Amino acid sequence: MASSSPRRIGLLRQIGLEFTAVDPGGDESSVHPDPRKMVMENALAKARNVAASHRDALVIGADTVVFIDGVVLGKPGSKEEAVEMLRRLSGNVHKVFTGLAVIHPSKGSVVRYEESLVHIRTLSEAEISRYVEGGEPLDKAGAYAIQGQGAVFVDRVVGCFHNVIGLPLSLLWSMLMEVGVDLLGDPINNRQSNLNSHI
Repeated sequence: MASSSPRRIGLLRQIGLEFTAVDPGGDESSVHPDPRKMVMENALAKARNVAASHRDALVIGADTVVFIDGVVLGKPGSKEEAVEMLRRLSGNVHKVFTGLAVIHPSKGSVVRYEESLVHIRTLSEAEISRYVEGGEPLDKAGAYAIQGQGAVFVDRVVGCFHNVIGLPLSLLWSMLMEVGVDLLGDPINNRQSNLNSHI
């Protein structure tokens, strides 16, 4: 797994995939103005970083951003930045994009993205302040965690819910099928594929 994200690790365990998590190193470097292309480029770069030292493994990379009013919101660099992000999201609809890259050792690579719409209810200054002081937003794109306490801010999601957490499982499953990995097929082949998976 070309990620050390506990959210992505948890989602992979949820679907029963055996894997090894490997920190891809470095920061997301793509500055493409189109967030769709940005997350795909970053996901592929992460996967390639890990694949370079795990040449016989199936490698999966992912990258997620929050996008609102033409601006990409990454992880806040401070509590003050987290407050500003939450103010921007309050009472508005934003998009969440996740890029996925799957590199198969013999069948090449597949790169896709998922897009979801997230409606955030209007937040009070007191809610924002207490949430930020609790620390949860500081390592999350857009300064909130839909799988954590930040769930109470989300009015509704249009599209893939798991995408908002950081790993669109349905898309990932389809991409694995595309490179010939059928996790519901032959158990012996699956076990071998799983043991050689780095996401």
